[in-house]
Amino acid sequence: MTKVRTKDLIEKFGLELIAGEEGINRPITMSDISRPGLEIAGYFAYYPADRVQLLGKTEITFLETLSPTEKQYRMEKLCTDITPGIIISREMEVPQELIEAAERESVPLMRSPMKTTRLSSRITNFLESKLAPTTAVHGVLIDVYGIGVLITGKSGVGKSETALELVKRGHRLVADDCVEIRQEDQDTLIGNAPGLIEHLLEIRGLGIINVMTLFGAGAVRSYKRISLVMNLELWDQTKQYDRLGLDEDKMKIIDTDITKLTIPVRPGRNLAVIIEVAAMNFRLKRMGVNAAEQFTSRLTDVIDDVDHHED
Repeated sequence: MTKVRTKDLIEKFGLELIAGEEGINRPITMSDISRPGLEIAGYFAYYPADRVQLLGKTEITFLETLSPTEKQYRMEKLCTDITPGIIISREMEVPQELIEAAERESVPLMRSPMKTTRLSSRITNFLESKLAPTTAVHGVLIDVYGIGVLITGKSGVGKSETALELVKRGHRLVADDCVEIRQEDQDTLIGNAPGLIEHLLEIRGLGIINVMTLFGAGAVRSYKRISLVMNLELWDQTKQYDRLGLDEDKMKIIDTDITKLTIPVRPGRNLAVIIEVAAMNFRLKRMGVNAAEQFTSRLTDVIDDVDHHED
């Protein structure tokens, strides 16, 4: 499925279409942008034809030094059947040879008033976020004290009810039931709600409630970076649960490992408070304070002390 086409760039950045209108549905598969300076100088051995081509002042002024034959030949080589588009920055004059080649090969030729470097970084950011790998996870995403907490667990374990309690305590709902996740960096996962269920929570017995209408705009967020996964599971007598917090479990989403805590659920345990404390504890660990490690080192000191006295 094509995520981005050239026409999306035209709409997003208000580009002026000069030629090659037939190609505006061409797919863009790379977020990298090419500045084809060497190609205009005649070296096409490594021309990345499948990228968006961006011509700035340097390239356009260099073009003017070429003979009409060279100009025509190089502009034709620039326009291939897989080139998603060519953009001229700073609203510069577009060479006639390029207009003709673009029209003939149906390569969209566009122009922007923006400066080259700024345009390049804005287009790259836009393409990176659009072309980022994505997945969907069954769970609830909440911003708790600035930490994106993804609550997972089997159906009926109480994820949405816990989310409702957290929203009531002043935290912000991002998504309930289905969380769309995209990997923006090697280790950055951003979660959001599908448009259809944004701001909605489904509570068994109550039905669907609109968190924004009930609790106000401060109770929701459109997206949030995921830092912590809390997996709720019904308390299992036979299972050994981590009591010190020394074992760090990980969950892999796309290519990123996220810290995962398993929280046993049984009547009388206030999950919202546990999740709040887990989020605060996670923040402390990020700042370099690890309570579990401090406890074990204190314990070791006490044991060493006792051994020492016995000797």
